[in-house]
Amino acid sequence: MPAIHEVSIHIGAGEAVGLLGANGAGKSTTLRAISAWCGGHPAPSAFSGPTSPLLPPYRIPELGIAHVPEGRQVFPEMTLQENLEIGAYVPKAKAARGRSLDLVYGIFPRLADRKKQLAGTMSGGEQQMLAVGAA
Repeated sequence: MPAIHEVSIHIGAGEAVGLLGANGAGKSTTLRAISAWCGGHPAPSAFSGPTSPLLPPYRIPELGIAHVPEGRQVFPEMTLQENLEIGAYVPKAKAARGRSLDLVYGIFPRLADRKKQLAGTMSGGEQQMLAVGAA
């Protein structure tokens, strides 16, 4: 049975959007479909952004698309700060790293207090905040 059918999402320029729903509602499937399209599959008919036919996965963040799967995928042997900095590998993100860090610490003030803590020693919720912040 398909998890999703005829999904329509409109995201305006500069908007940040989260996808919420119950288990089995199709959140992950929707996000994987967006990521797969970015990886070279046909674009949705109403998409108005770049249409590169074979965009490699490392270029997807350049479009402003970040997928944060569940499971707190952080680098446990690195500090919180190092985890956030490694997320800024796209040239555009490197240029705005200071502002981005300020934004993340503004949204998640608990992380600001733990910059030097190893990510693997943080609670599950803190690790998930870190994963969202890195994205």
